[in-house]
Amino acid sequence: MENILQSVWFIPAVIILFGFVFYKFILRVFFGLVIVPEDKIGLVTKKFVLLGKQELPEGRIIATNGEAGFQAQTLAPGIYFWKWIWQYSIHFQSFTIVPTGQIGLILARDGHELETGRILGRKVECDSFQDAEAFLKNGGRKGRQTAIIAPGSYRINTLLFEVSLTDMTQIPDNAVGIITTLEGKPLEEGQIAGKIIGEHNKFQDVDVFLNSGGYKGLQEQVILAGSYFLNPWFVKLEMVKMTEIPIGSVGVVISYVGEEGKDLSGIEFKHGNIVERGYKGVWGEPLGPGKYPINPYIMKTELVPTTNLVLNWASARSEAHQLDKNLSTITVRSKDGFPFDLDVSQIIHIPSNEAPKVIARFGNMINLVGQVLEPTIGNYFRNSAQDSDVIAFLGTRKERQQSARDHISSVLEQYNVSAVDTLIGDIVPPETLMKTLTDRKIAEEQKTTFEMQKLAQETRQSLEKETAVADIQKEIVTADQGVLIAERVAAAVVKKANGEAEKTRLLAKANAEQISLMGNAEAEKILAIGKSNAESYKLSVDAMGDENFTQLKIMESIANQNVKIMPDVLIGGSGDAANGGISGLLGLKILEQVETKKMMTKKPEKRNFDDMST
Repeated sequence: MENILQSVWFIPAVIILFGFVFYKFILRVFFGLVIVPEDKIGLVTKKFVLLGKQELPEGRIIATNGEAGFQAQTLAPGIYFWKWIWQYSIHFQSFTIVPTGQIGLILARDGHELETGRILGRKVECDSFQDAEAFLKNGGRKGRQTAIIAPGSYRINTLLFEVSLTDMTQIPDNAVGIITTLEGKPLEEGQIAGKIIGEHNKFQDVDVFLNSGGYKGLQEQVILAGSYFLNPWFVKLEMVKMTEIPIGSVGVVISYVGEEGKDLSGIEFKHGNIVERGYKGVWGEPLGPGKYPINPYIMKTELVPTTNLVLNWASARSEAHQLDKNLSTITVRSKDGFPFDLDVSQIIHIPSNEAPKVIARFGNMINLVGQVLEPTIGNYFRNSAQDSDVIAFLGTRKERQQSARDHISSVLEQYNVSAVDTLIGDIVPPETLMKTLTDRKIAEEQKTTFEMQKLAQETRQSLEKETAVADIQKEIVTADQGVLIAERVAAAVVKKANGEAEKTRLLAKANAEQISLMGNAEAEKILAIGKSNAESYKLSVDAMGDENFTQLKIMESIANQNVKIMPDVLIGGSGDAANGGISGLLGLKILEQVETKKMMTKKPEKRNFDDMST
């Protein structure tokens, strides 16, 4: 019983496990279930039809009405039932990715046949080729398509459409894109390029271009720098540099396309049509300095210098513009039969408003030089040289240059060109004639030299004579000058001596006056002192008396003169008989001296008193 129960539970468990493991197979077989992943689409192939039409229409490979075969309708990401495995084959296809910077070109494997003369299928509504059924039902054509797909992700049925990637069209700066279309109406008779038509977004919308009557072949319209979604099956692109008109020049445009315009040149000008801008012919308004997007296949731009232009008829010299590269030194023949060469420079100026006429007349500047300037200037100087010999031609160069300027200026005015100046450069006479002229000139110069040397000798002799006289004269002048100098020196010495004497006299007089003044001052000083002393002594005597005053003065004198009153050895009256006499004599001598001193003191004072009293 237990075994039976185990068997009962075992069988459902196995069935459930089998279902988990093989559920997809089971669902696919029994329910026709198809699960399309998020990043895929399902391409459906129908193996057979149970009921209805079995075969596809003749020439078709994609079924749109349930026929057997490749189906136009694809399966978007999701879940689908009833796609029985025995009737439908499902192939998962990744999305079609168009990277940034590229475009997708579409080739349809099925659809209506292309119209006769066309190479591209026109655009139909089909959601950027993601709805294959709509493409076929709306009249899509098989083959290459005019429409493209831009960068992005698309659910495209690759059974119907083949997608090829190509780079976007890049036009760099300072470049021009020249367009040649491979589809459109044939050009009209007499046209060389398709006319500019309405908006087609710079040839990126092919169907708008074709529906607007666009022409096949070279196009007048150009495209400028940028990035473009151009279908290379529709357009052929060529890039050229922009037309640059440098400063100091203008660009005269010759257009080969456009309507026939009214001639603006006037009745007198009969050398070509000058028309307004946009018409066929030479444009009357030239282009100024700058850069222009010109299609060189339908327009030609001729540069015309508007500054002064120098042309050199010299074999060894040519200007940067190279218009004179084919000009060479002019060889002429003189009246006396000598051929010689001369270099000529011609300066011309073309006003900007006259540039179109010059181009209309000559086509370009090189033709102007070759057809007018070269023969005009060459013939003038050849004719001018035949009227003169070589020496006279050399001597009248300035006059001939002025005459050439006037003649050439009048000629060039007829061609709308202004002649600024005509300059004659090097003139190279024949070598033999030059040698003869050189020898003659040397002889003349030698003669002149000899005459000059003779004149120099005569001048030298005269100079030496004059030099000798000048030397003697110099000595005379020196002697005269010496006498004059001596006289002036003597006069200077005398004046100097007189000056010294006068100086000494004045000094002596000044010294005498100084001494006199000093003596008078000293006498007055002594007198004043004496009067003062006398007055003092008189007052002292009146106060002290004569004797007392005399003794006072004696004592002052002894004190002032350091006179010793007491001798170093005193004489005594001792019993020494041997020294007693000597001591007595010394004592007497001292007394005598004291008395004499006293008398000498009194007498002068008295004399002084007498003097003072007087």
